[in-house]
Amino acid sequence: MAPDWVKDAVFYQIFPDRFRIGQGPLGQPTPVRGAFEPWEAPPTLRGFKGGNLWGVIEGLDYLQELGFNALYLCPVFSSTANHRYHTSDYFQVDPVLGGNEALKSLLEEAHRRGMRVILDGVFNHCGRAHFAFQHVMENEAASPYRDWFHIYKFPLAAYTKHPNYAAWWNNPELPKFNTSSPECRAYLFRVAEYWIEQGIDGWRLDVPNEIDDDEFWREFRRRVKAINPEAYIVGEIWDDASRWLQGDQFDAVMNYPLGRAVLGFVGGEALDKDLAARSGLGRVETLGALAFHHRLADLFSRYRWEVVTAQMNLMTSHDTPRIFSLMRGQVERVSLAFALLFTLPGAPMVYYGDEVGMPGGHDPDNRRGMIWDPERWQTPIRETIQRMAALRRSLVPLRYGRYQYLYGQDGHLAFARLHGGESVVVAVNATPEPWRIQIPLHGTWSRGERAVDLISGREGRCVGGYLEDGLLEPFSLGVWQVQG
Repeated sequence: MAPDWVKDAVFYQIFPDRFRIGQGPLGQPTPVRGAFEPWEAPPTLRGFKGGNLWGVIEGLDYLQELGFNALYLCPVFSSTANHRYHTSDYFQVDPVLGGNEALKSLLEEAHRRGMRVILDGVFNHCGRAHFAFQHVMENEAASPYRDWFHIYKFPLAAYTKHPNYAAWWNNPELPKFNTSSPECRAYLFRVAEYWIEQGIDGWRLDVPNEIDDDEFWREFRRRVKAINPEAYIVGEIWDDASRWLQGDQFDAVMNYPLGRAVLGFVGGEALDKDLAARSGLGRVETLGALAFHHRLADLFSRYRWEVVTAQMNLMTSHDTPRIFSLMRGQVERVSLAFALLFTLPGAPMVYYGDEVGMPGGHDPDNRRGMIWDPERWQTPIRETIQRMAALRRSLVPLRYGRYQYLYGQDGHLAFARLHGGESVVVAVNATPEPWRIQIPLHGTWSRGERAVDLISGREGRCVGGYLEDGLLEPFSLGVWQVQG
């Protein structure tokens, strides 16, 4: 069962090297500042910009003000790559990020504020600098760690284009662990346990489908939950995840299918489909309201409701182009997409910088340095996220309520979220023209009830089984609640 706190969570994803450069304690060893890429320069595949965990701590006021109460950090452990998916030491936070002391301080400060922190766990592969792989490099068949990897031949061709060992996507920089080895398995489980013991609130699992072993993940879950039953385990699975969501492996997955549906509905013909298609998002289909509802209904029916409300709902991440670029800079569509994301079942997640409309194409362009100058922010997007986070926090049905379809035609959609005796009605106008609200309620509310749109403040009324209100502006959303 997923921890209850996830249903109340609003996640913010941070790519640590690109979020903020903070000042650590005096006397702490730090890299040479002049060796970093300029913050505003286009990011490169190999370059470091110097963001660190002290900067994340400095940014907590900013995040809390926007309504975020949970952080998902891309990898933080010692690595030779700016993204740190090339892990060299799983028990040490990268010194460039501030080391173990910085993570400890971040956890203490986040928890003091009631915020959760989950880390990125890369257990399928490591970097060439990992001690076990280095040991095999030096000692070949004599190394006691040789069975931790899938070695085809010695000596290892670790610095050629064609490695003679199993590697992620055949990239020689990323040797794949042999998780069938009892010793390797025990090591990885100990990593998972150790950081839960240090106070992290869960794991986001990188490419977990590539460890094609259900018992590995069952044992992973048992070990993590034995230490902290409230830890969140969320897998990076891009499509149907039924195999991993039976209650014995993951609590949830990154809900890319839902995000693709939102992009297809709100983005419509304006969406840059070619940009999306060249990423993990694939070809995003344009969806009318009814087709969008059917896509949602299918997603919600795949898993137990306990899982649906714990899904990590996202539209973009460090692995996709940014939403501002996908929507070709149309601020109103970006704002509407985020507003809609916050009203659907599951925990919404925002990729750093998307809240201020940062542009970005494919990796590494989608990993630019965070914009901290308010003059360059797309303020309507930021205000939408702040408003919707507050609304979600105040309305139990938006966090726990079941989804009930009410109406869908062209770019007009309406649905209810119902929990116990409480309910809200959400109406979405994903068109460039105003929409006069007359929504069939299908018994959601009684005739004569007075309802208020909590976003615009307009009052509507329930007449003859319909919610009637004025015009809903183009590319906007309303959330109605009955007033006592």
